Amino acid sequence: MIRLTFTLIFLLLEAGLIKSTAQPIAPRPTSANQSAIITGANQTEKYLPYLKGKRIGLVANQTSIIGDKSSVDSLLSLGIKIVKVFGPEHGFRGKASNGAVVANEVDAKTGIPIISLYGRNEKPTKAQLENIDLMVFDIQDVGCRYYTNINTLQYVMEACAENNKELLILDRPNPNGNIVDGPVMTEDKYKSAIGIHYIPMAHGMTIGEFAAYLNGEGYLKKPCKIKIIPVAGYNHGMNYELTVHPSPNLNTQQAVLLFPSLCMFEGTAINEGRGTYMPFTILGAPALKGKYSFSYKPVSIPGMSERPNHRDTTCYGIDLRKYDISELRKAGKINLSWVIELYKAYPDKAHFFGAERGNTGVSPFDLRIGTDSLRKQIIAGVPESEIRKSWEPGLQQFKSIRKKYLLYPESGGK
Repeated sequence: MIRLTFTLIFLLLEAGLIKSTAQPIAPRPTSANQSAIITGANQTEKYLPYLKGKRIGLVANQTSIIGDKSSVDSLLSLGIKIVKVFGPEHGFRGKASNGAVVANEVDAKTGIPIISLYGRNEKPTKAQLENIDLMVFDIQDVGCRYYTNINTLQYVMEACAENNKELLILDRPNPNGNIVDGPVMTEDKYKSAIGIHYIPMAHGMTIGEFAAYLNGEGYLKKPCKIKIIPVAGYNHGMNYELTVHPSPNLNTQQAVLLFPSLCMFEGTAINEGRGTYMPFTILGAPALKGKYSFSYKPVSIPGMSERPNHRDTTCYGIDLRKYDISELRKAGKINLSWVIELYKAYPDKAHFFGAERGNTGVSPFDLRIGTDSLRKQIIAGVPESEIRKSWEPGLQQFKSIRKKYLLYPESGGK
């Protein structure tokens, strides 16, 4: 009877006849290799003595955990003095929607001031760093140019360098660590809040590696003094399953792995699952009715997507929740075929890509891609193989630079 009840509830949820009020829990680790991986944060013996007696500023969010507790709670219980916490996009607790401005606050549990680094104050100020002896950065990333944690990392490094503060980085694996793909951004006009680095769409580095890259490639006026606690037992070829949602709309491992391929749809007429509890695993639009049988209706979900594309309108498209992503991972590539397919299927092609903004001539799609060439190639009907060939010069140059900063092997034994 219990099994029958749960089955009925699941079917009603799938049909949209009842609404879930809870976000799905991320899958637990299943890889045999995963048990050998120890994050930098969990290697407390390597850095606790360095923190003792210092006033600590911690850049953290809901992914910052030591064992099964938040890094803040764990470090406080170990006698570490945390004087401020700095939160990235989505806030310290990870509950704010994408793009939402997050205000400063005081953590109700600990009484520690929380400074938002997303919105009006992207970079810590001199005043905010005055009573801090050491900054610590502990945030899970997913390896994409348009995932804003690497922007926050650069701004924190800039502030530390300017104010002679050292930054300790507790490194974490990149779940898309073997994917280096997409066009490389090369022009300043494509810089925005969703991308400020001259890198491909998927960069294949951990936060620690990316920090070394920022220092070494001259992104900072003055290099930042960094100390990195590397991940133990990790290489870039490993499957790494997250146990905590890195952001509200990356709430399953499937979404995390599809994100490099699906985030580009945010600059199009296609809804990428925002406004559902299945974000970044489904694609659709009302105009595709009759072209696809799969359908869903985006709605406003506080803390996830208040104003999703095509809100309260049935969308038709592609269901990727059971898509086998292993081949993409094996090849180290993003999937380009979906955006080509949906562009061809979309009846009003003139409005498939987002409109240009102001007098800049830059569309939301181009901002995510980092160039206007992909949009123009898709419109012109250039085959995927030729599009990928056009990426190769930039990708090969980036890969040779990236190699200098890798802390971990590309794959086991290499």
